[in-house]
Amino acid sequence: MRSNIVTRALISATAVVGLTAGTLAAAGTSFAASETPAKPAVSAEAVTPAAVNNLGLSTAEAKKVQRWLKTYWGYTGSIDGKLGTNSWKAFQRCLKANWGYTGRIDGAPGPNTIKALQRLLKHSWGYTGAIDGDAGRGTKAAFKRFANGI
Repeated sequence: MRSNIVTRALISATAVVGLTAGTLAAAGTSFAASETPAKPAVSAEAVTPAAVNNLGLSTAEAKKVQRWLKTYWGYTGSIDGKLGTNSWKAFQRCLKANWGYTGRIDGAPGPNTIKALQRLLKHSWGYTGAIDGDAGRGTKAAFKRFANGI
């Protein structure tokens, strides 16, 4: 009789442990299943447009500039009509050699890059505005003439 009581107690304890473990396992999987995957804070798509600055040029005009940069200034990227970092690095090499650009070759068309570009455009492409580093309407119009004339 005593062995029956011990056996029942062991079976009951085993059942309780099994149910508890099963319930916890099921609870763990239900929480895991409902969790949504983490999304990146910034996608590559969000970054790409910021890296491209055509300064008002169409894709066809930007391709002309890239071909010119490839021929004369060491541009090695694709001819895709998007003036990105590599296009601007090549342009900065041109501007440093000929138009007074003194900044780093970093591929970012900031005010110093624009000032040197304005000097180039003033010399031969009809830019009449100030050398102010602001790529306004006059700079963009002269840059279009440059792109279509090279």
